[in-house]
Amino acid sequence: MSSANAVSDRLLTRIGGLLRKAESTDNEHEAEAFLAAAQRLATRSSIDLAVARVHTRDRERPTALIQRAIPIGEPGRKGLRTYVQLFVAIAGANDVRCDVARTSTQVYAYGFAADIAVCEALYSSLLVQMVRASDRYIKSGDYRSATMEKVVVERRSGRRVRRVVRVPVAGVTARLNFQLAFAERVGIRLAEAKKEVERAATTRDADAAEPVSPERAAGTALALRGKDIELTDFYTRTSEARGTWRGPHTSTGYAPAARRAGDRAGQAARLGPARELDGARGQLSE
Repeated sequence: MSSANAVSDRLLTRIGGLLRKAESTDNEHEAEAFLAAAQRLATRSSIDLAVARVHTRDRERPTALIQRAIPIGEPGRKGLRTYVQLFVAIAGANDVRCDVARTSTQVYAYGFAADIAVCEALYSSLLVQMVRASDRYIKSGDYRSATMEKVVVERRSGRRVRRVVRVPVAGVTARLNFQLAFAERVGIRLAEAKKEVERAATTRDADAAEPVSPERAAGTALALRGKDIELTDFYTRTSEARGTWRGPHTSTGYAPAARRAGDRAGQAARLGPARELDGARGQLSE
């Protein structure tokens, strides 16, 4: 096994441990801390690998960018677009580009193997949490007291007239809206965690918690920029997509109450301070 593969395996083992802890706890604050710690660990590893690639590029064969098909679900299954949204949100925080099959049954991920593997690990855990949270919301029955706007088209005197009416929210509509908001919020939080780690790695502020030298900060920033250019070039050359996926467009309508509930579930609690997250990561030895 190559040293790069060994590092990737160790990384996924540690991330997996954090995600299992996030899934098993009933404390939302603890779950959020473990999730944030997993993303911080993934971003730190990604930065280290980017810097390492710069130093070894002239001496060794560079690590290859790859395309990998990620299965999402069977054709015809309801909710696949919300699952896709969750994966794409995770990918956006981990330097992975995505194309989406028209049926939403799979996603084509483009990036370095280690980054894609991290996305798969995060997705497997967060999908369970998203489905579990939406199940709780539906079983609570809270959506039954909510209403939503619906456009109705009628014929009057031979003309088509559109009017807006308020209707009860169906269970499937509530579930889809909840999951869409959950996925969006998770993506925002993971992106914030990534940005925090990258800022710490490239700052030259002497008052920072872990200040780095100007040379190291500049080298890291250059490596990250180089990685982004490599990925963009690879995606442009490899992707056969005819357009850009712009997110799920559900015909079931917009249910505000379900969206708010999904956003709260995705947000859970404020991110803990860095030492709290580092402490959570340090508890894992597997």
